[in-house]
Amino acid sequence: MHQTFRAADAVELAVVERSGFVESRHLGAAVVLAADGSVVTRLGAVDAPVFARSALKPFQAMAAMAAGVPLRGVQVALAAGSHGGSLEQMDGVTGMLRAAGLAEQDLRCPPAWPSDPEAPAWPSDPEARAWLVRTDRGKSRLAMNCSGKHAAFLWACVENGWDRDSYLDPQHPMQRAVRAVVEEYTGAQVFHTGVDGCGAPVFAVTLEGLARAYTRLALAPSDRNANARAATVATSMLDYPTAVEGRGRPNTVVMEDLGVIAKHGAEGVLAMATATGASVALKMLDGNGRAGTLVGLTMLAAAGALDVPAVAAVLAKVVPAVNGGGRSAGSLRLGAAVSALLD
Repeated sequence: MHQTFRAADAVELAVVERSGFVESRHLGAAVVLAADGSVVTRLGAVDAPVFARSALKPFQAMAAMAAGVPLRGVQVALAAGSHGGSLEQMDGVTGMLRAAGLAEQDLRCPPAWPSDPEAPAWPSDPEARAWLVRTDRGKSRLAMNCSGKHAAFLWACVENGWDRDSYLDPQHPMQRAVRAVVEEYTGAQVFHTGVDGCGAPVFAVTLEGLARAYTRLALAPSDRNANARAATVATSMLDYPTAVEGRGRPNTVVMEDLGVIAKHGAEGVLAMATATGASVALKMLDGNGRAGTLVGLTMLAAAGALDVPAVAAVLAKVVPAVNGGGRSAGSLRLGAAVSALLD
């Protein structure tokens, strides 16, 4: 059976401390690359395959654009993001579908509430959920965090005359195009293909390959020889960060405050890259992503790619609190392998 790395090949990236007692440990692997693609920091088995999950969305959006989809501005960010199902975000996806002559029922992603209890990692939007309840609409495919990506896929089908019902099949022209872009930007062949939570194909790549892809994405706006679609995706994610995740959410705050492209994936995956091309990719082996931003930004700062005080200010906004009885009872903090990088 194909599989990701084992605990024996991981390092302790973060721990949860409660009342002076280490309650939980997050093992994983992480890598930092320089702009030239060289490895700056390697922790754990970064050459083992992982399902990159939604961290691949910028490249899926790129493939849809290459297939003729005229995405612009916030539409690009919605296609490249994992939005929270806000009313504004759902309206944006509806606009994409209308531009292609399609409607919500054409989407093949599962219907969802904003902050679906079956997917607690999705960001919440209470206003949108209340509206769906109040208007008796119930769960909506538009509210599913991958609906922007799916709308872009469908739009590509319309532009090319491809079959719409099978657009999630790995052998569909749209998905073959996605795989080609992923392999181009990671610099390696896909190890394994599976089914993502939204029903689209998901590819197993190495963390080093994922970081390499983000380096190339982040450098595209300043490289006149880069693919123009990569430059558009990178620029749009930074111009419309709330469409990539949601107000106050970690990826959005990182992009707003630091100008760093950031995209999480399910099961503890995160990739980030600075405008100068330094990148980080990580995977929490237990699938819990709560410490991802803490670890990723710290590693970039330790490598000299980000300003330490600026990173500290962002972490103060996004690192989850550890509370007890309504008061602070501990903290989510760096594991020994990461904190040692700061010495």
